[in-house]
Amino acid sequence: MAKSQETFNKKEKEKNRLKKQKDKKEKKEERKANAGKGKSLDDMIAYVDENGNITSTPPDPNKKRTINSEDIQIGVARQEDIDPATLIRTGTVTFFNESKGYGFIKDVKSQDSIFVHVNSLKTPIKQGDKVTFDVEMTAKGPSAIDVQLAK
Repeated sequence: MAKSQETFNKKEKEKNRLKKQKDKKEKKEERKANAGKGKSLDDMIAYVDENGNITSTPPDPNKKRTINSEDIQIGVARQEDIDPATLIRTGTVTFFNESKGYGFIKDVKSQDSIFVHVNSLKTPIKQGDKVTFDVEMTAKGPSAIDVQLAK
């Protein structure tokens, strides 16, 4: 006698499929029973009052005020242009190893120690020199670029 081709797993999947189908049909019937024939246009309209809140009553025309479209700011306010001269920092070379080609500069304003590599030098420097430089953020932290002796 041949064995049935229908396994337990197939039976379970079929049961679940039929149960989902039945639940879906019940939900559809429930929605039909509870739904009205639709609302009128007046019931669906929402108003915005003078404070920007959504209400179901129309706003009072006496409280209406006019707004100039140029006064509306969308997004972030414009920043003033930055003077390039303020971006150039000054500092003192606290350590510089000429054989290895790197060192550190101590910023005058922030007192931060900033890494400097020989490839970012415009003029040769040594320990104790006053220098001007720009700062670039790298994966390992701030690094000085365009380093040259201060005038």
